[in-house]
Amino acid sequence: MIESRRIHPAWVVLGALAVCMLASSGLRAVFGVYIKPMEAEFGWSRSALSGVAAVSLLFLGAMGPLAGRLADRWGPRRVIGVSLIVLAVGAIGSAFIQSLWQLYLMTGILMAVGAGGVAMSTGAAVVARWFDARRGLVMGLVGGAMSAGQLVVIPLAAALTFWFGWRTSFLTFGVLLLLLVLPIGVLFIRNAPEQHGGRPYGASGPLPAMAPTTTIPKAERVSVVEAARFPQFWLLLGTFFVCGYTSSGIVLTHFMPHAIEHNFSEFQAATALGVVGAMNIVGTIGSGWLCDHFGRRGPLATYYFVRGISLLYLLYVHDVPSLHLWAAVFGLNWISTIPPTTTLTANIFGRFSVGELSGWIFFGHQVGSALGAALAGWLYEWAGNYNAAFVSAAFLAFLATGMAMAIREEPIHARRTPSATPEPAVS
Repeated sequence: MIESRRIHPAWVVLGALAVCMLASSGLRAVFGVYIKPMEAEFGWSRSALSGVAAVSLLFLGAMGPLAGRLADRWGPRRVIGVSLIVLAVGAIGSAFIQSLWQLYLMTGILMAVGAGGVAMSTGAAVVARWFDARRGLVMGLVGGAMSAGQLVVIPLAAALTFWFGWRTSFLTFGVLLLLLVLPIGVLFIRNAPEQHGGRPYGASGPLPAMAPTTTIPKAERVSVVEAARFPQFWLLLGTFFVCGYTSSGIVLTHFMPHAIEHNFSEFQAATALGVVGAMNIVGTIGSGWLCDHFGRRGPLATYYFVRGISLLYLLYVHDVPSLHLWAAVFGLNWISTIPPTTTLTANIFGRFSVGELSGWIFFGHQVGSALGAALAGWLYEWAGNYNAAFVSAAFLAFLATGMAMAIREEPIHARRTPSATPEPAVS
């Protein structure tokens, strides 16, 4: 009886993962806060700074498949620990830049590589290994942690920039990452319950007799080459491409300067992003619950449809109440796409393939993000506003609505030829 009331270790691992992803997602989301101060100090153009954001988003996405593959093979704990160090080094280095190429190196590459190792691919790998039950809800909690990072870090970055300057803001975040977040990740994240004589949360049956050197049968993993033969993979990647274009690419990168140029103050704009982050938490956790109880395709399609409507509404925002209304609606469906996308990936391709395949799907997200960030900057230089960029994002969101409904949720393992060749497990 006493044993049954103990907290399952999966929840401890989840808590540590949430802290790491909160810090990582929050830190990689702050660049929009620094665009106007950097323009004022260095005289760099909006398109040049948009290029930094685009490069960052591309490297962030490119790290997804690599980080996911390493997490599947070697375990997510190592990947997350090393990535946090790289992210902190990039943030501290960004505080001392003097030229544009240094900004590209520190913010565009190093911070992106570090954040890419503590993103959806590694988070999904941890969740898939530790949870057999309530995966939708748990991915919602992970998404909520990412949203909380935005809620906490963006207003804090704006405040630090206003009081002490953008350099101090970068430096503060880098140091806190090394001193507070890294120890939590290293101490409490574990690779798999089987290595400790346990089993995933919600799994039934006898405890597995599994040692740290146990092999995972290759038949339980689906390579990206094999996954590419199934339309479900391309539909998941395509919808997440749209997710990146419409969220991180256009809104996260360009909302701050857009709002400021429409007579909102920096704090009003940052507060609106904070509202987006707060509603993200509600929307993402609620999304996980909906996925566990009502399926995944319908909610995913609904999120993209509502996102398209909200992007068109942004063109008509004219005062603080309407700004906050937009932020609340947009926030409800921003990261709410993560639970259905990751659980569909796990259910279709298997839990030992989630890291690598989610990495490739996340790469599609970041290609969309990079394209959205760069294109919005170019359109701004051409037209003097972001109207065309927001309209293009709304159109793609409506397109993703139909793509989501076309996904067939069925495991592919029954149609594969199993192989007896083992692969090295996590150590």
